[in-house]
Amino acid sequence: MEVKIEKPTPEKLKELSVEKWPIWEKEVSEFDWYYDTNETCYILEGKVEVTTEDGKKYVIEKGDLVTFPKGLRCRWKVLEPVRKHYNLF
Repeated sequence: MEVKIEKPTPEKLKELSVEKWPIWEKEVSEFDWYYDTNETCYILEGKVEVTTEDGKKYVIEKGDLVTFPKGLRCRWKVLEPVRKHYNLF
């Protein structure tokens, strides 16, 4: 399962109505996570390292638009306090 990371244009963010999505925040920490639905999020602040079950590591930081697929199991390591908009679908 692939995590998709992109640097969106302002136009793409507007097209997705990202500013209307809820906001989630988390302090520096580590935890396991399972996605029971697809999620797209836009990182407003912070830095995270996400490691999937197959050992793939993704570094996610401010300005990234990230899509996590339904069924993904991973470990989140919040390196800098994170604040993100998110959309479940």
